[in-house]
Amino acid sequence: MGFPTAPMVTIAFKDLAKTNAAQRGMPLERICFTPHPVWGKTDAEMYAYLEGNDPVSGKPLMKEVIDALTSPLTAEESKTGTVTPSVGPPTYSDTADNLQQYFIDNGMTDFMQIVLPTQERVDAMLKGTSHKPDEVVGKMAPAKGSYPEWSYTVRQVAINAVMAGATPEYLPTILALAASGLTALSSSTNSFAVAAVINGPIRDKLNMNYGIGAMGPFSQPSAAIGRAWTILSKNLSNSGIPGQTYLGTLGNSTNFNNLIIPENEQASPWTPLHVQKGFKAEENVASLFVGFSISQGQGGIGLGVRPVPQYHEAIAYNCIPFGPLFGALIVCDPLVAQGLVELGFKTKEQLADWLQKNSKISAKNARSTLFAGRWVPKVETPDDEMVPYYQRPDSYNFVVVGGQTNPYHMVANMSYRVSVSIDQWA
Repeated sequence: MGFPTAPMVTIAFKDLAKTNAAQRGMPLERICFTPHPVWGKTDAEMYAYLEGNDPVSGKPLMKEVIDALTSPLTAEESKTGTVTPSVGPPTYSDTADNLQQYFIDNGMTDFMQIVLPTQERVDAMLKGTSHKPDEVVGKMAPAKGSYPEWSYTVRQVAINAVMAGATPEYLPTILALAASGLTALSSSTNSFAVAAVINGPIRDKLNMNYGIGAMGPFSQPSAAIGRAWTILSKNLSNSGIPGQTYLGTLGNSTNFNNLIIPENEQASPWTPLHVQKGFKAEENVASLFVGFSISQGQGGIGLGVRPVPQYHEAIAYNCIPFGPLFGALIVCDPLVAQGLVELGFKTKEQLADWLQKNSKISAKNARSTLFAGRWVPKVETPDDEMVPYYQRPDSYNFVVVGGQTNPYHMVANMSYRVSVSIDQWA
């Protein structure tokens, strides 16, 4: 834009900053580095950073910043351009063992054995959709706006579907995930997780498990579809390179095949999620969520003590510990959903409204850094006044799934992002 700049980045993100600048055609961008971390430091410690040296160049940091802003660019620094990543040769030929190792060594898998995408297998996979192999499906990046987006075709998605162990019948669902543009491997320093709620007749067509153990390793469609989301995120969007495009400091085991949740519509007393989002009941839809994690709830408060379990109070209790940086995706066994109906919550919307009005925190906590990403109470609100945990009822989303062996629920601190038609990719 013609303005002198001096980007300041902590040393933990050195490779990320330099790689990202190079990918945008600025390999010699003047980046100034500080020690790491900056979070949780006192003012004195932060001033010590500024008055010290750049840990990369060894030069005094503030002098480096001033020089970056005032010294004219060299001829080499002034060069601009774009970088087009190589997609490699169209085919590879070797033994099966060597090819497995090749894919692993080049970061093209989840580091588990894959189904090798031979031409015959890819051709068979492409029969799962009516779309042309060279049609562009969408674009994806490790974080929108922060990285160049990569585009990809139906054939490229099909290759990754083969690698994940999918069958052609799964391809439309995998294409819908790819078309969403939402990576399964975010670049955030938080170790995010993603979820896809599947609705419509396709759940039975694919024989998806929405009963006992629905979110466990007891369903080939869920396992393969979720795994394909991770593998295509690595290969088609440049996501998942530790230190460059993946910075989750601890990582998240959910990323292996993500949360694929087919809703148990038959046993649910409520409207299916996709109908809530504006689709028809007979349509096949994937609704995507992103957040931190999912954890087991405690059934209903008073279960075994009170005559009527207070499921709504238990859900409110289990939503609180996470922090409202995201919304709440609440996964209820049909027994819980039926119990809530008996308590007067005839619809998901009624339950969301009750939770929004009755789940509260102090205004002081709501003003903290953790809560600022969601909303901040008015300045004149007393610190000890209790305010709604979420500002909007639609921050709470509900899915009914499970085998009715016990009235339990799970809560994921995840926010709804988008619903994508699966039918359009059939």
